[in-house]
Amino acid sequence: MTVHIAAFYKFFRFPDYAERRQALAQRFCGLGIKGTLLLAEEGVNGTVAGNPEAIDAALAELRALPGAEGLDAKFSEAADMPFARLKVRLKREIVTMGVPGTDPSSLVGTYVKPQDWNALITDPDTVLIDTRNDYETALGTFEGAIDPQTESFRDFPAWFRDFRARLDAEGRKPKIAMFCTGGIRCEKATSFVKAEGIDDVFHLEGGILKYLETVPEPETKWRGECYVFDERVSVRHDLMPGDHVLCHACGRPVAPEGRQHKDYVEGISCAACIGEMTDDQRARFAERQRQIDLAKARGEKHMAPAPRDP
Repeated sequence: MTVHIAAFYKFFRFPDYAERRQALAQRFCGLGIKGTLLLAEEGVNGTVAGNPEAIDAALAELRALPGAEGLDAKFSEAADMPFARLKVRLKREIVTMGVPGTDPSSLVGTYVKPQDWNALITDPDTVLIDTRNDYETALGTFEGAIDPQTESFRDFPAWFRDFRARLDAEGRKPKIAMFCTGGIRCEKATSFVKAEGIDDVFHLEGGILKYLETVPEPETKWRGECYVFDERVSVRHDLMPGDHVLCHACGRPVAPEGRQHKDYVEGISCAACIGEMTDDQRARFAERQRQIDLAKARGEKHMAPAPRDP
């Protein structure tokens, strides 16, 4: 039977998130749900998988939380269960920026629907910023977007403050448009930017994934593929799987040409991480890959490491 996957987030005030953890974990386990659910005072974030009825029941459980009634989800399917178990984790933030007081539930930029996005980003008075990390932007981005080249979302506030100082020095006050994969990071980024005193702040509703699903390819301003945090690794227009695979040593995406590099060994290393790993680590990775290959030969599924977190 086809496995249904739901990816979702919702910013809302959730003061008793820690007390709710056990009940939610028990309910999801009872439904046979697997994947990851993050709980924090600012809301929920997760990607979970199960049969269609279980997914509907799990989302209904979340929407019953006070303030989470409008929780939306993006759905996909897989032939096999993509997760080994259920993890329900308590976090300080559902997406980590590290700036206390940033609150998208009370202050956020203007949402722009995918069909209206091209008009905004082609306006000469708009500055377009990619809020994703460097390993994601390397696969693709919107035409004309500024790449902050951040290694972590925690780096974004410092980068933006420096960028804003340069705009101020030039006497510029453009509209600021931001985007991310599914909407969660740019929603938090717009909250931060507005709290910094900038009013004309916009973000792509539903993120890149909704844009690629909605906007016809002949009209697209997107260039390349989009990194995703699941077993597909990257997607193209219409959310068709892309050409990248995951390096299970470092979690970076590897393009077809990268898999021809002398330093690429499946499950053990790629050109980007060959100098980062110790001999002991590579030996462990080699044993893990051997177990994956043995499971595959038996017709079984071995759970390889998941893509890295945002």
